[in-house]
Amino acid sequence: MGGKPHLPKEFEWYRYEGTNYDGVTARRPLSFLAQINLAEIADLDIDGVLPSRGMLYFFYELETMAWGFDPKDRGCARVLYYEGGPAGLIETEPPGDLKADYLVPEIPISFKNRDEVPDYEEFREQFGEGIDWDTYEEERTLRGCKASEEPEKVTKLLGYANLIQGSMLLECEMADSGIYCGHPQELPPEEWDRLRENSRDWRLLFQMGTVERDGFELMFGDCGCIYFYIRGEDLAQRRFDRIWMVLQCG
Repeated sequence: MGGKPHLPKEFEWYRYEGTNYDGVTARRPLSFLAQINLAEIADLDIDGVLPSRGMLYFFYELETMAWGFDPKDRGCARVLYYEGGPAGLIETEPPGDLKADYLVPEIPISFKNRDEVPDYEEFREQFGEGIDWDTYEEERTLRGCKASEEPEKVTKLLGYANLIQGSMLLECEMADSGIYCGHPQELPPEEWDRLRENSRDWRLLFQMGTVERDGFELMFGDCGCIYFYIRGEDLAQRRFDRIWMVLQCG
């Protein structure tokens, strides 16, 4: 996680035009967050939803720190999938105009499997709103799953999002479809039905919480997380460029 990524030689560093909290709009380089060697975790991917080889890279523009509820936030976070071997990769310096405050230090990461069920709100969206809390708790207990008391400390690949401000499935579908989610929208009932139905195909690809290392701290909002979502169809087709990112915080 962090450090200098090993990228394809032809890679052109991602940039995003956004407005920071001082009201300054500029086209800035994205920060490199993590790279994952998929061959190293293939045995943990028991459902086989990820490629068994290649690299996944995650980027996010930290100075703007867009939330993902505006269609204009597209491009503030990016995922690159490289399916080749290590011979085609080189250690790559970030752009010179990427401020030091937004350079994530190198941190080794390790993986382990964990059985999960979605948080209650996403569980009802995916499996039916008629499911009551007692049924949900029974299912979670049977699987030995506990709710995360500190979601802002959780970083993971796949699984289900540790929600802070509610379900993001519909938000992903709406924002990705060009609908602003920063305030309530008046849409025809059939449009709501279509959006809700399509939202069930979204799933978590990567969640990243607070990063602390040797005096460096990266916090998303106030004790928050960023969540990279992807449609199941796009995941199956390896279209990792079609993710949508949402930031939530307390």
